Amino acid sequence: QVQLVESGGGLVQAGGSLRLSCAASGRTLSNYYMGWFRQAPGKEREFVAAIRWSSSSTYYADSVKGRFTISRDNAKNTVHLQMNSLKPEDTAVYYCAAKSGVFYYTPRRYDYWGQGTQVTVSS
Repeated sequence: QVQLVESGGGLVQAGGSLRLSCAASGRTLSNYYMGWFRQAPGKEREFVAAIRWSSSSTYYADSVKGRFTISRDNAKNTVHLQMNSLKPEDTAVYYCAAKSGVFYYTPRRYDYWGQGTQVTVSS
């Protein structure tokens, strides 16, 4: 089992920045991909970014490339999502997720989920 706890959400004006964190516990993450997903009201959950724990290879949705950066802190077993140049369309609940083995963009492929953190971007 992997336990995930997100933090760092909030309300920010368009153009501003937020940093989300996801603290992981329960298992060694060396064989895991850690992902960030988001879900806006009335919409499906969508992929935002992911990182391979062992190599730090990163993956991004086109909608956030150049604005968001995913990183990991080995010592703290934590994954961060730095979000810059935020737009109102980034408003959603952001979830941290983990899966072992092969990388997928699809949420249903991920085995472990955090409780989510709200990000609201005002115009």
